[in-house]
Amino acid sequence: MYLSNQIIILKKTSYRIIYGFTLVLLLILFYSNLPAYAQSSATSATIGKSSGLKLPRFVSTHSKPINIRVGPGKKYDIAWVFVKSGVPIEVINEFDTWRKIRDSKGAEGWIHQALLSNKRTGRINISSDEQIFLYAKPMEKSDILAKIGTAYPLVIKQCDGNWCEIIIKYENDREKQISLNGYVKQSTIWGVYEQEKFE
Repeated sequence: MYLSNQIIILKKTSYRIIYGFTLVLLLILFYSNLPAYAQSSATSATIGKSSGLKLPRFVSTHSKPINIRVGPGKKYDIAWVFVKSGVPIEVINEFDTWRKIRDSKGAEGWIHQALLSNKRTGRINISSDEQIFLYAKPMEKSDILAKIGTAYPLVIKQCDGNWCEIIIKYENDREKQISLNGYVKQSTIWGVYEQEKFE
């Protein structure tokens, strides 16, 4: 009688083990597929439905003046106006042919896609009373070409995740436009993401 009960107990225990093992296996299979699903969802959430390009992304204005509106259409009021071309802006949303943008000061509005350029531009992202160095090579030990403040618009040629090669233009005392090509630390630029790489 004792042995019989023991066998029954063992059978019940084995069923519990099999049931528990099956449950754990199912949970492992479910959660192993979850990251792939989550990743595909995250990817689709960062792709613009109108353009097929990633969101957010940096672009620039290619004409002037440009009206920035409070909504995606000409029926919406003008929030402000860009009076210069080559202004770096961040596209954060899309609706049809309109793009919701954010400027370097954090202001948001809507602009028509035809007024945007893929040319990468930027601004020095420091306080107004600070300056940073423009280096001849992507290293602090290289020659210093100039000191740059926030007033200088710049064209971003390429970035490697740590340094960006840029072009700045300014007028000298004789009102002649001068171009300087050099390198600045990527972390000092508004118009490129941290660790972003492009050529």
